[in-house]
Amino acid sequence: MYEPQVTIITPTYNVVDNSQVNDFDLMITMLGKQTYSFLDLLVIDNNSKDGTVDLLKEYKNEGSLAFYSEPDQGKFDAINKGLVRAKGKYVAFLSCDDFYHDIKAIENVVNFMEEEEADFCCFPSYCCQPDGSAFLFEPAILNTFQVVPCPRQAVIFRKEALQELGYFDAKFKLLADYDLIIRLILNGYAGVQWGDTLVTTKLGEKVNRYTTQAEAEFSHIFHKNFKTMYPMNEEVLERMVKISEIPRPLLDQLAQYFPDEEQEEFYQRYENMYNFRVQNS
Repeated sequence: MYEPQVTIITPTYNVVDNSQVNDFDLMITMLGKQTYSFLDLLVIDNNSKDGTVDLLKEYKNEGSLAFYSEPDQGKFDAINKGLVRAKGKYVAFLSCDDFYHDIKAIENVVNFMEEEEADFCCFPSYCCQPDGSAFLFEPAILNTFQVVPCPRQAVIFRKEALQELGYFDAKFKLLADYDLIIRLILNGYAGVQWGDTLVTTKLGEKVNRYTTQAEAEFSHIFHKNFKTMYPMNEEVLERMVKISEIPRPLLDQLAQYFPDEEQEEFYQRYENMYNFRVQNS
């Protein structure tokens, strides 16, 4: 039976100085326990000078990973470099402090994607917050045009689909993964959802810390992707960013990117998210 290769891509920078060695070891340990055999880990390091490269050499000598260490322009630039070098038919992205807690995660998702001929597959994740609390993040694909539908760590992609889209748009330093999901849907790539929770992630603190930059990136992403469908003036963009309000003519066009049988739920989920954002603004 044909079993396609899967490449996990992990960007790193100063793992030692950032006290992430134990987290990184856990990620590698859990990858080693995966029941899927055709799996490799590719680490793209941002020219670390703190002992990270020595650590990576140790893991490489053990056969746990391959790595490259060279300057990059941020995590999405590093991920793009990894995508160019990735050997897998499928790719996934873990930060050095994430891990698959289900040892059948890769096996189940890859088999499902092969059966469904899917370009990407989302699944629930446990997300740890900086204060130590955690919550279950259920994918919200029908809300993609309003909010981030899931962490990038909770998606496995067909590599060729990302190649065709030109990979991540690395000018977005915080939200290039959100832009990518939007582009996948707008370009008709087939997405599916797996029901079990497979991965544990840590929420990116930068999005919460740099709210002005994050809001600017949301605005630019909406303008970039929707400008040919509707006049994306400053007022429209501000309301989309602040309260997830989408003008009805644009909303009706976006509904068409989902199957007919999902469109009623699409409108309902849109209203629910809009009302929630208004109430909490």
